[in-house]
Amino acid sequence: MKLLLVAACALIDADGRVLLAQRPAGKDMAGLWEFPGGKVDPGERPEMTLIRELREELGIQVQEACIAPLTFASHTYPQFQLLMPLWVCRRWEGEVKALEGQELAWVRPNRLRDYPMPPADEPLIPHLIELLAIPV
Repeated sequence: MKLLLVAACALIDADGRVLLAQRPAGKDMAGLWEFPGGKVDPGERPEMTLIRELREELGIQVQEACIAPLTFASHTYPQFQLLMPLWVCRRWEGEVKALEGQELAWVRPNRLRDYPMPPADEPLIPHLIELLAIPV
């Protein structure tokens, strides 16, 4: 079975909300919400993939020092095995814009489950909720 490596990023704004992007019509799993990112090209480091994808998809500049690994997902789809490391980013330059026709939503961690996601993204939610939990 083919292994597909996809790098994803949880952008977190100053209010502790996480950015989700809706997969546009015409793509596999159209209409589902996901963390921004994309396929790692041959010879490319996942960190470089994230920086490239965030620039192409959202029009923002991210420095490698501003992304931190959080967790990963491994999911078996019928055609491939997906391995998806998830990074967290709280600092970037520029304004987040939907450059590829996708819908965007800034979502509170406790509302992430309200957005239908691909099966590989769902196990990442508890890690973000724990990371962003407000201490009592």
